[in-house]
Amino acid sequence: MLGMLKRHEIEILLKAGHPKTEVARLAGVSTRSVHRIAEESPVVDVNDSAERAQRHIGRPSIVEDFRKSVLEILKEKADLPSREILRRIRAAGFCGGKTALYGLVASLRPKLVKPLVRFEGLPGEFSQHDFGQYAVEFVDGSARRVHFFASRLKYSRSIRISLVQDEAVESLVRALAEHLQSWGGRPLLCVFDRPKTIALKWQKNGEVTEWNSVFAYAALEMGLGVELCWPYQARQKGSVENLVGYVKSSFFKVRSFQDEEDLQQQLEEWHREVNQELPCRATGIIPAVRLAEEALRLRPLKVQPEDLALRIPVYVGPTGTVLHEGHAYSMPPEAISMPATLYLYANRVRIVAGRWEAVHPRKFAAHEGSTLVEHRAALVAAVSGKRGKRYLKRQQLLDLGEPVFRYLTEIVHRRPKGWISEVDRLYDLLQKHGSEVLLQAVDRGLQEQVFSAAYVERLLAHWFVFEEVNE
Repeated sequence: MLGMLKRHEIEILLKAGHPKTEVARLAGVSTRSVHRIAEESPVVDVNDSAERAQRHIGRPSIVEDFRKSVLEILKEKADLPSREILRRIRAAGFCGGKTALYGLVASLRPKLVKPLVRFEGLPGEFSQHDFGQYAVEFVDGSARRVHFFASRLKYSRSIRISLVQDEAVESLVRALAEHLQSWGGRPLLCVFDRPKTIALKWQKNGEVTEWNSVFAYAALEMGLGVELCWPYQARQKGSVENLVGYVKSSFFKVRSFQDEEDLQQQLEEWHREVNQELPCRATGIIPAVRLAEEALRLRPLKVQPEDLALRIPVYVGPTGTVLHEGHAYSMPPEAISMPATLYLYANRVRIVAGRWEAVHPRKFAAHEGSTLVEHRAALVAAVSGKRGKRYLKRQQLLDLGEPVFRYLTEIVHRRPKGWISEVDRLYDLLQKHGSEVLLQAVDRGLQEQVFSAAYVERLLAHWFVFEEVNE
């Protein structure tokens, strides 16, 4: 099948006065093709598929015989389903395939052109939020995939970016709270896409049927109005609303970074540029100027970011501990087997089970836990029998980690019948001085290869006397 440029070449040769046989030889086509092209209208478009369709080049489709019938059906009811049109045309004698007919229907059906809708926000009405990630290659050749959380006020276009560890619900909530606080408050609605950190299930019309409970409680704590799915069709946008794409193209893709510290520093500089120095492309106004106007319409957060707690349902296990992200936090023995709520703050943990409550410093190191002195003592007191109490004390010492495990192993094997008193004395030191101090003393004992509670007692006494003298 000859393309439009080849047909145009043949037309030029014919217009130049060459005989048809000569044109066929020069163009490398058959004489019959030259005769046919000579009778066609001149080529005006080099788009082969469009020109072929317009000229009806090629073997005619049997569906073309029913074009008039399809037009009449669509004129009567333009939104009639293609399946029903196929049924009617087959009843009229069409015996071809449905694909050809569906193609004809699609080409003839009137196109519904919807008007452009501009979603421009009023002061304090909307903010847009989304996660993003980018593979950053540092100057030294090392690379890291950076996750970030982006926020932007719709009216002023003031933007905030935070580098986050992951795209989990806590990262979202804490970054969101900090961004809103930096603007001076919360708008009427915070608009999100549909990440699983926010909504777990929704219907086809976008209505959420199941929210992420941790996010829902946090939104309630801060007093946020939440709307899902920013308008995503191009015709619905009054400006470039691809927030994540804007951050990538204007920051990550155009800058180079020495290391992570340099990345963070340049991000702060970028914040200053886009918010306080450069006019927004959509409004032509510097965002800080509009933010001064918009801030009057923002409402203060109901809770400050540092006081924001995520509510997480937990369970007090048989050992009197609550596990969260691999960290064990102690509870009173009376709370064992009770359902509880863990309030997760940025730097502390509060656990409530019925009338029992405990507050712990939050742990981040792998396998690190927190046991309060009173919980440790109460758990031992709740165990019946001397043997049970001693083995529980030993287990509580072993829970401190590998150094204590090695230290007690040596004591038990060196004094098989005397380890009980050793454990009692080490346990008393744990209760008196805490796990961190005891671990330091045990480490010293391992280095010196001295394995006894008496050694640890003397070492700690020396340390504390030394501290008092220095004071």
